[in-house]
Amino acid sequence: MEEKLRVLQIGCGKMSKYIMRYVYEKGGEIVGAVDINHEIIGQDIGKIMECDEKGVVISSLDYLNDLLKKLKPSIAIVTTMSTMNDILEVSRICLKNGVNVITTCEEAFFPSNSNPNLFKELDTLAKANHCTITGCGYQDVFWGNMVTSVCGSTHKITKIKGSSCYNVEDYGIALANVHGVGLTKEEFAKKIAKDNQISEEELAKKMDNCEFFPSYMWNVVGWLSAKLGFHITDIKQVCVPIFCEKELHSNTLDITLLEGQVRGMSAIIYASTKENVLFEVECVGKVYLEDEYDVNEWTIFGEPTTHIVNEKPNTVMLTCADIVNRLTDVINSRPGFVSTSEMESPKYIVEKFL
Repeated sequence: MEEKLRVLQIGCGKMSKYIMRYVYEKGGEIVGAVDINHEIIGQDIGKIMECDEKGVVISSLDYLNDLLKKLKPSIAIVTTMSTMNDILEVSRICLKNGVNVITTCEEAFFPSNSNPNLFKELDTLAKANHCTITGCGYQDVFWGNMVTSVCGSTHKITKIKGSSCYNVEDYGIALANVHGVGLTKEEFAKKIAKDNQISEEELAKKMDNCEFFPSYMWNVVGWLSAKLGFHITDIKQVCVPIFCEKELHSNTLDITLLEGQVRGMSAIIYASTKENVLFEVECVGKVYLEDEYDVNEWTIFGEPTTHIVNEKPNTVMLTCADIVNRLTDVINSRPGFVSTSEMESPKYIVEKFL
């Protein structure tokens, strides 16, 4: 690239600390940053990165449109919340300004199978303004490309089973809330598990009204099916709460969870395909006990059967590195809402962006 890759950071929480540093170390430049947290608005991003000042002050999200017009970044990195509804407005503003978007929003990994109307809106908007939007992160490799690579060395597949466990404390308040942390059994049933047994008609209605809240693996199953060429015929989601057996403090929510309160959940996706390949994939997010740690585990059943286990992956750093390594893939992609299932596998950047 002839000029430095110009990046605007949207959301200056835990993830941005690494993402912004990685951008600089790969030869890019953070030209602006925005957030909604008044405690950090006005600070230099160097404070978030725990380094010397960079001469870039965090602005209020209210000024995003003005900053995009003034700074003209190549791409915006959105590290805020987990659903398409959450990132809709900032995505609209970026795309209307012709600015590419890459986001850690988990639903954005493959939103066409959970929120088709918002997917179509942003896809149309991106195409009209000749830019690209995509979602990626940890799942891009460890729930996606790693799995499909193993499938590439399998003669016949009958079932894909996966399980990934992570500490909700590492990702901030929004993710903890999505996992029901702090709820009672009754509150969890009312707010989160209520969609476990809904009919296909009810599910379709919720999707049309942008009211369906998928677990992360819902979109991963869609991504894997698209990448592998499978066609889903039936899919359902079951959310199971995980309860505290004794008092447990959540630093993220700054509360002490009592015995019987929810400390997280397991969200399991069951899917069938036209090709007679089954999916049973779960993500387990919870406030960890002292002896718990992240585990990512997949089994490809068939000829042959292959089992993969990643113990203690640094999911935060891996997410941030994937985002930064994908920046030029997004910039060079076709216009529209483009899933990384359509892109080449992510690559380590040996040389800098320059």
